[in-house]
Amino acid sequence: MNTPEQTKPGATRLVAVRTLMAVTLKRRPFDVALDDMAAEAGLEARDRAFVFNLVMLSLRQLGALKYILSKLLDRGLPRNATWTEAALLTGLAQILFMRTADHAAVNETVALVKGLSGKEKGFAGLVNAVLRKAVKSREKLLEEARKTPERNLPDWLQESWGKSYGRETMQAMAATLSGTPPLDISLKPTEDTAAWTEKLSATALPTKGVRRTSADVPSLAGYNEGFWWVQDMAAAIPATLLPDVTGKHVLDLCAAPGGKTMQLAAAGAQVTSVDRNKNRMKRLLANLQRTGLSAATVVTDAASFRPETPVDHILVDAPCSATGTFRRNPDVLWTKGPEDIEKLSALQARILTHAFSLLPVGGSLVYCVCSLEKPEGEDQVEAFLGTTPNAQRMPITPEEVGGLPELITPAGDLLCLPSYLQDSGGMDGFFAARIRRQK
Repeated sequence: MNTPEQTKPGATRLVAVRTLMAVTLKRRPFDVALDDMAAEAGLEARDRAFVFNLVMLSLRQLGALKYILSKLLDRGLPRNATWTEAALLTGLAQILFMRTADHAAVNETVALVKGLSGKEKGFAGLVNAVLRKAVKSREKLLEEARKTPERNLPDWLQESWGKSYGRETMQAMAATLSGTPPLDISLKPTEDTAAWTEKLSATALPTKGVRRTSADVPSLAGYNEGFWWVQDMAAAIPATLLPDVTGKHVLDLCAAPGGKTMQLAAAGAQVTSVDRNKNRMKRLLANLQRTGLSAATVVTDAASFRPETPVDHILVDAPCSATGTFRRNPDVLWTKGPEDIEKLSALQARILTHAFSLLPVGGSLVYCVCSLEKPEGEDQVEAFLGTTPNAQRMPITPEEVGGLPELITPAGDLLCLPSYLQDSGGMDGFFAARIRRQK
């Protein structure tokens, strides 16, 4: 993406605009786009944090912001005014959803547009008028945004989730975008949950672990000492669905960045962690080093890996669209599409079939995805069971998931929805099924 000439006053906001465009137009992951553009601009930590918060908020409320912008414009914007549109969206996000001073939001955004190259610099007056109009109509615009939270979902997801879970549940899931998710923490089994709730000013989770408000993680007690790691409540469940893993060889496929590997290792398993992404595997190794846990690590394709020694159980955390993580990663809403679901479903089927071939008779396999799309979860498992006679579903019970029956499907699989337990902070979307190999 070419960078237009830019005057200094709007430089930080220009990075926000560029990052937003990279995600929504180029479908680049948010963290990658932000890292590249913040480094290129030489942003200091404070300015980078501002950009992070602004773009994250803009992505959470993108549908509402676009709708509001359409109401504030009499004739709309020309098709090629992409920079101006992104600048307006970030300006509206500051005015409506951030504590940025109104004059700063307006003046800095106008300065940004004035510094654009080409014809778009001529829209500075329009930008000024639209943002000042938004300041005057703030409460009315906010009320409009709250009425229809589903606007913040792409059309294809509104349709998909409405069909799979019902319109009300789809709306409830979309509403979770309006808040910042809590920080969920998994403790080593040897740690005292009650003691850590006090040390971390946290509350205990029904599925074990603790929860507190978001914070600078490395500064929290016990992090550097490796007593715990960050892991969403839903993501922490699948690894606990295997039988007693003490002394057992457990294969963790698609393992990076390592939350489930650490769970298994902390529970006494001999873990072999496999992931094809070298950089993500470096994060897994760093996590193991910090927590003092050990696992054998292999950088290779999970769909073809064969361990040198037989395994007892297998955890498959399959590559997926990650739509279930949209509360924490709203960029997935705008970087994924139906075509991705189709491609990923085919990959998941290959990995699941191969993993099952490595399982001994009597061994258990847990297949999971952080996706809310049925082709990646429920449909994937049903198709596998329908073509694999020696594969038997082992239903999950409410007692295994903290006594929460709403997390169990009629077929006995795990299905976490972001709208569940919303009064106490909610959870990511997750699906898991437990399968045993029989003769």
